[in-house]
Amino acid sequence: MVSRRELMEGAALLAGSVPFASGVLAQGVKTTSREDRLWYCQPAAKWTEALPVGNGRIGAMVFGRTSAERLQLNEDTLWAGGPYNPVNPAAHDALPQVRRLVFAGLYAEAQKLADEKLMAVPLGQMPYQNFGDLLLTVPDAQPGAPGDYERDLDLDGAIATTRFTLNGVAYRREVIASPLHQVIALRITAGRRGAIDLDIALRPAQPGVTTAQDDTIAFDGTNLPHEDILAALRVAGLVRVLPQGGTMSPRDGMLALRGANSVTILLAMATSHRDYQDVGGDPARKVRDWIAAASSVGFEQLHNQAANEHRRLYRRVALDLDAGPGAGLPTDQRILANQQADDPGLAALYFNYGRYLLICSSRPGSQPANLQGIWNDSNDPPWQSKYTININTEMNYWPAEITALPECVEPLVDMVRELAVSGERTAREMYGARGWVAHHNTDLWRASAPIDGSRWGLWPTGGAWLCTVLWRHWDYGRDQAYLQSIYPVMRGAALFFVDTLQTDPRTGFLVTNPSLSPENAHHGDLSICAGPAMDEEILRDLFDQTASAADILGIDRAFARQLRETRARLAPNTIGAEGQLQEWQEDWDAQAPDPHHRHVSHLYALFPSHQINLDQTPELARAARKSLEMRGDESTGWATAWRANLWAELREGDHAHRILRFLFGPERTYPNMFDAHPPFQIDGNFGGTATIANMLVQGRDDQILLLPALPSAWPNGSARGLRLPGTCTIDLSWYDGALTHMHLTSAIGGRKRLRWQGRTIEITLEPGVAISISGSDFH
Repeated sequence: MVSRRELMEGAALLAGSVPFASGVLAQGVKTTSREDRLWYCQPAAKWTEALPVGNGRIGAMVFGRTSAERLQLNEDTLWAGGPYNPVNPAAHDALPQVRRLVFAGLYAEAQKLADEKLMAVPLGQMPYQNFGDLLLTVPDAQPGAPGDYERDLDLDGAIATTRFTLNGVAYRREVIASPLHQVIALRITAGRRGAIDLDIALRPAQPGVTTAQDDTIAFDGTNLPHEDILAALRVAGLVRVLPQGGTMSPRDGMLALRGANSVTILLAMATSHRDYQDVGGDPARKVRDWIAAASSVGFEQLHNQAANEHRRLYRRVALDLDAGPGAGLPTDQRILANQQADDPGLAALYFNYGRYLLICSSRPGSQPANLQGIWNDSNDPPWQSKYTININTEMNYWPAEITALPECVEPLVDMVRELAVSGERTAREMYGARGWVAHHNTDLWRASAPIDGSRWGLWPTGGAWLCTVLWRHWDYGRDQAYLQSIYPVMRGAALFFVDTLQTDPRTGFLVTNPSLSPENAHHGDLSICAGPAMDEEILRDLFDQTASAADILGIDRAFARQLRETRARLAPNTIGAEGQLQEWQEDWDAQAPDPHHRHVSHLYALFPSHQINLDQTPELARAARKSLEMRGDESTGWATAWRANLWAELREGDHAHRILRFLFGPERTYPNMFDAHPPFQIDGNFGGTATIANMLVQGRDDQILLLPALPSAWPNGSARGLRLPGTCTIDLSWYDGALTHMHLTSAIGGRKRLRWQGRTIEITLEPGVAISISGSDFH
């Protein structure tokens, strides 16, 4: 039984008069706690132990080594190749025959013809690239292990720090990525004057020339060609070394610094990319200007400005869970210990880290977060580190709205606007259709044709799914001007399917053809089909949302009516013989060659959509649950995170938590807490962050579910600043598994139904006026 005093304390906490146990104040004043810090007792031995910093556009992985430090570098427009049109000129004429073969059930013949005639030229897209390394070497370092070693990443201050003693001198290195000055900045201080001796080198991973002169190292080069697409980008990097004391001279393309008291190193990177069609920028001028501006600002001011800008986003939300038995352990050891005894604080750290990574890899003006966010050490990364838009790119942005990072969605919105333009060409040349289309992958050059092979790439619904993300951004923020700006993009995506949907001769329903259920096969290695469940589900959302946008804007009434009529003719979800939600029009689930396939595409309707839910479609929700049981809980990193979200949507918190335990464990989390697909893919981090938020609150239409999937492993806690559709912000506290207090505001107001443990309270919110509810109000 929760006492009145405990209820009052919960209310006071969320009203701002007492601090969270982890050091978070409800008024936004925050002190660094163990749940805002990754820390280690040894340097990184490999890339997945290094610590990431980033400002959205540029990033670095900090290894924390003592006598030979490495910062691995990235710039978000550094991709291979240049602008290109990959549409296969034979596709338009071959498409009708592929459709006929699919409807005839001749899937092997259809897939063979699709591979020969429909796929992109070149067959692959362009890979994201590694800029190179900044190397700091201590000359003549004495052998032996350094003393007093510790390195950490402060998620709140956005700074990576390494501390150690070498040859009897205490050193401190700090690394930041400034979003205001567009530089990576590194400061080294020593406990003894004149003790800093360094050889400083820039080692680019792209072709070009590196020169050292006075206090700078400059790189002038190009990107690389790929798949017969010529290199089109100019690439520039500039390092400036600003020591206090000592001497410095260029030597063999590097700078030799001797006897300095301290030193600040500034690094800028850029390419000539302006947009996906224009590569006429001047990267050398950009880096010179950035370095000149940053050089006039001391490291302390650079850091303070960068930290304040980061905290403007990061501190909007705070999550406090009980500290677990691993709370005092270094992060790598804590990940291991969580497998023996549950550590709720590790979930809070994972949540905070996910928000940190999104802020650092996706800011207004940058490219969207790709398969690795912004951090990649290879010129041939796994899956080219592209934008895989059949789940992974969308998952990257699942936590953005609910965890109060709507600005981080802006790069994705910009990408979809560009993809709509390139996708018009693909729709016209390949399908003879109006509107626009994008398949299962895209890259910096906004390629939109089907790639890799028909088994994986012949999926036309990627652009449609991205449009549902645009709509969700509106639903949370309710900005009319934004909705007006994206309506043409949504309309174009819907128009493509108005033109290309086919009537299934067996059922009379409208279906996509050709398509597939990402990236699953139904017979052997055959995936090509008509009307997979995911397509029909995504199109129901796209048509609904586009028609609703037209209604809200008071425009395009005839088209909105046409979309609703077309939606009514889409193939419905079907329950198969084993009680599962069917993945295909035919009941093929039980005979599919991989019963535990990583993709659970047909469950899109449960999450991230809400077409299937426990309240309105309980029979379909049971079928979705059966499909989850058949698939199993453990999969690749991102697929594990999707499963956890689905169980949270089914309000089974302990089941979702079991999956999170696996996700947080060493099989799916590297020592630096990057998600292990394996290899590293950042979408698992973002999917896991979204799961934690969705376990605490869910909102759709006018209904808000409070603690809908709270696991027994998190009996006590609080969350501040989570967001819900309709401009709502919510604070929650709970004790012994029971809601103690809720605090809700909305900029636009409106009627809301609050639900907790089967009980409902209806409230009316006035714009900007907070309402507080205690747990006892539900009794």
